[in-house]
Amino acid sequence: MKPLSPFHLAIPVSDLVAAARFYEEELGCERGRFCEDWIDLNFYGHQLVLHRVSVSSESAASNPVDGEQIPVPHFGVVLPWAEHEALVSRLEAASVEFALAPVTRFAGRAGEQRTFFLRDPCGNFLEFKTFKEPERLFESDLERYV
Repeated sequence: MKPLSPFHLAIPVSDLVAAARFYEEELGCERGRFCEDWIDLNFYGHQLVLHRVSVSSESAASNPVDGEQIPVPHFGVVLPWAEHEALVSRLEAASVEFALAPVTRFAGRAGEQRTFFLRDPCGNFLEFKTFKEPERLFESDLERYV
């Protein structure tokens, strides 16, 4: 895999203060530029922008993946194994509620991964993944994953 460039993602938040607290205090994101209506955050080396909106981003949509109903839309990050496990431990110690608890998905198949989901205070879903073999991130065994 070639080195990755940071992505930029802007998401809606109905409560900028609560959202900022979640991303900064629970996830350890560092604040960059900000004003009264938006905040730039360093989200694991990527630029995440929280934009204050007047409505919630609540969504009831989901899609089946390996026996679980996965919330859509969602975004996230793929972390190194040790960093992922440390984050899980830190979140559990802080009694952070998981939207979907840590689990191994696609066990024994190409794309085997550890994953969990969180939901920010404004309803946005985040997924955190890790692969024991990161080079297999895009590998497929050409079978349907249901």
